[in-house]
Amino acid sequence: MTERTQEYVLPGREVLQETDPDFPNAPLGWSRHEAEQQARTEGLSLSESHWQVIRALQAYFHRHRDAPAIHTRELHDALEEAFHKEGGIKRLYELFPGGPVAQGCRIAGLPAPAGATDRGFGSVV
Repeated sequence: MTERTQEYVLPGREVLQETDPDFPNAPLGWSRHEAEQQARTEGLSLSESHWQVIRALQAYFHRHRDAPAIHTRELHDALEEAFHKEGGIKRLYELFPGGPVAQGCRIAGLPAPAGATDRGFGSVV
């Protein structure tokens, strides 16, 4: 069972945080089932490693909910640091070949930051 607990705003849309023991920072309307469906449409089968990245993305957006914008480079660097021991950005691209920021945000139910889908930035989306 989920409980609505805290409202916060992401750039361009309002989100209500739902308490879920596994995804405490998930945006309103997002579910594990929805993420699995999105991943399937993108040719991915989600493993526990994928879920860890999804949790990290949702937590990052939650921590920066008062920022005027989420910056792609800062998010990219935060992911690199958080997953350094698991292989860093190389491992993240193995998990999310469409880009850990762009594809990861889509599956996590979050808006990709500006520039995340720019092919010059390294996304293959």
